[in-house]
Amino acid sequence: MHVPDGFIDAPTSAVTGVVAAGALAVSLRGARRELGEERAAPLAGLVAAFIFAVQMLNFPVAAGTSGHLLGGALAAILVGPYTAVLCVSVVLLMQGVLFADGGLTALGVNITDMALTTTVVSYAVFRGLLALLPRTRRSVTGASFVAALVSVPAAAVVFTLIYAIGGTTNVSLGKVATAMIGVHVLIGIGEAVITALTVGAVVAVRPDLVYGARGLRQRLRLRVNGELVDAPSATPAPVAARTSRRTLWITGLVTSLVLAGFVSFYASANPDGLEKVAHDQGIDEKAERHASADSPLADYGVKDVSDARLSGGLAGVIGVGVTVVAGSAVFWAVRRRRAMPAEV
Repeated sequence: MHVPDGFIDAPTSAVTGVVAAGALAVSLRGARRELGEERAAPLAGLVAAFIFAVQMLNFPVAAGTSGHLLGGALAAILVGPYTAVLCVSVVLLMQGVLFADGGLTALGVNITDMALTTTVVSYAVFRGLLALLPRTRRSVTGASFVAALVSVPAAAVVFTLIYAIGGTTNVSLGKVATAMIGVHVLIGIGEAVITALTVGAVVAVRPDLVYGARGLRQRLRLRVNGELVDAPSATPAPVAARTSRRTLWITGLVTSLVLAGFVSFYASANPDGLEKVAHDQGIDEKAERHASADSPLADYGVKDVSDARLSGGLAGVIGVGVTVVAGSAVFWAVRRRRAMPAEV
């Protein structure tokens, strides 16, 4: 879904840049409320790093096409919708500048599509479902599956609309829409599985750290005559944490490093949904050379390292490291600014 330079004309790219800048400004203000706890910033940085790592794991879809996580739904449910927009935007910036993935002039397009659209759509669906379902772990996991599933074709629709306004090639809009939405519905299934598994795993050990699970309760149970029965209380007990915040952070970071540094070597080499559609429909006729094409980490490999597995693994590890540091710094600064008035 990373849009390269040249797919969308300059005026439309500029407009989406303004939209993206506005979304980031609003998100910075909203994230101050979401990052209320002192240690929330490192966790948000970890979420950004995890999304970066999992985006390297292209999975096969159909007919020589692959897909990868977009991450908006996952981030929104874990750390909140405003922080999620910032998380995905940090990932897109790192990918564009360091790895030549996603055009720099198209950064506004990519933030609008991959960060803003996926977050807004998924979180709206997630909250709507939770309003109808009981506040249980199973409901949170199920709602996250549906929210993520819907968010990917929604992003495909938004890209189609942007292309309809500012596409640089003369390709039938109907063909673009059909191809984009069709393949991204399938990719959405993979997105939903990854999101639900990740949210479910975190909710199982630290539900208090999952933004979308705030208020999650479990009924207190007592053992009476050898049997567990519900306690006669109108107020259920909070769901207990099973692991420390530090352990969760270290586990998440190690998992991200392993995924990006080792598992990514086995990812599908097929073009992703947008690349496949662009090639088949001729959208890429005016694609431009990336401004960071000469970066030492371009195309997720380390320059001058001849071994493909080592090169890709090192690039993945560097990417995770840079993203977690940059993300944590951004979120720490946001939270710090929130705390400043209270210190004056």
